[in-house]
Amino acid sequence: MKKSIAVLGLGNYGRSLAETLFNLGADVLAVDINEELINDFAGKCTSAICANLQNEDEVAALGLKNMDVVVIAMGDSLAPSIMATVVAKEKGVPLVVAKTSSERMSSILKKVGADKIIDPESEGGERSARILLSSGFKDYFRIDDNMYMVEIYPEKDWIGKNLIELELRKRIHINVVAVRDKGKFWHFVDPHKPLTEDVVILAAMEKDHMEHVRIKGLDAF
Repeated sequence: MKKSIAVLGLGNYGRSLAETLFNLGADVLAVDINEELINDFAGKCTSAICANLQNEDEVAALGLKNMDVVVIAMGDSLAPSIMATVVAKEKGVPLVVAKTSSERMSSILKKVGADKIIDPESEGGERSARILLSSGFKDYFRIDDNMYMVEIYPEKDWIGKNLIELELRKRIHINVVAVRDKGKFWHFVDPHKPLTEDVVILAAMEKDHMEHVRIKGLDAF
């Protein structure tokens, strides 16, 4: 089932995020006050709406209650970000993600209900999009245009099996580099040790094989 994601604010980050999410198969609602920008962006998302994101009534009228995720991408505007975050949580949105431009803004947005804070200095739109769409991804880092280092949670059918049994490299082209147990440091993996639910896997994989990590629910955050 496709995720429904609203991106509020189409600056450079918001446009990159919304377009990448749409290209990855999500239903994307893009919203901005700039009518010309909305018209130009219409073919790069599921639907595009021109609305004043500083107006509470217009934000409330967007139908956010039907969204799986709402991304507040107005990182330079604290007051509208606070208002949009509060409205989204009041509408029952399961996951509200807010872009921030400072530590103080991050702290405020968390206090008013943001579930996840995105710092554009360390996260690009494409990277955020892949994390938003997959609870299999905890995080990922691009080494170059082809190779990625990915933090992933083990699939349910991996639990209780070791890497020799799973043959991840042979079956789905995932090369396990290290593992981290809850509350502990990264360490090299014992191929004979069964994986547990609490482990996070650090793996190397090529871009074409990243889709082998299944798109699941909303618990990536």
